[in-house]
Amino acid sequence: MKLISLFTILILVTGSLFAQQDAKAKEVLDKLSQTSKSYKTIQIDFSFTLENKSGSVTETNEGSVALKGKSYRLHMPAMGMEVYSDGAVTWSYLTQSNEVNISTVDPESEASLNPANIFTIYEKGFNFTYVGEETVAGKAAFVIDLFPVDKAKEFTKVRLSVDKAKYQILMAKTFNKDGNAYTLAMKNMKTDQNLTPDYFKFDPAKYPKVEINDMR
Repeated sequence: MKLISLFTILILVTGSLFAQQDAKAKEVLDKLSQTSKSYKTIQIDFSFTLENKSGSVTETNEGSVALKGKSYRLHMPAMGMEVYSDGAVTWSYLTQSNEVNISTVDPESEASLNPANIFTIYEKGFNFTYVGEETVAGKAAFVIDLFPVDKAKEFTKVRLSVDKAKYQILMAKTFNKDGNAYTLAMKNMKTDQNLTPDYFKFDPAKYPKVEINDMR
């Protein structure tokens, strides 16, 4: 469940929204989308925090994600998981049990939510409003609230904090219907790195005695 929530937030951290909504919010999101799409690759170090209904922090994990087109590689050491995807196949490696689950990417399935979709997920299905400005990690940021048109979604709102100077995401907080909140805070971002196609594929030769579960 936590991994699905993390994927959801990663998808909701950038992109563009197209609807008749708040003009200021649309201006910021359009610039955010243009900036993100100009990068050949994106690598982000982040922290992922779960807050319970009372608002107290219950758990924080560190992780990283690399993106290139439809390919991605997600590293979550505290959760014991590495996820690779070349856009067609996904490898989910469980470090503690030394096993990897292989599946085919299904772009039509909710279960296939992944960080590689961040440039297209906002093209439909969301309303938005400009909230104001705040300081995040010492940087001035625009604050925008996103609301899913589909009320069946498990979350009610996503609050984005966008760097005013660079038009990059600094923080994204998702508010779930169960009262929990998930915050994704960006710690470091690198762009246009030389990442080969093999970087996004799981290589069993590097993991002796790995158990392979091919579910394709």
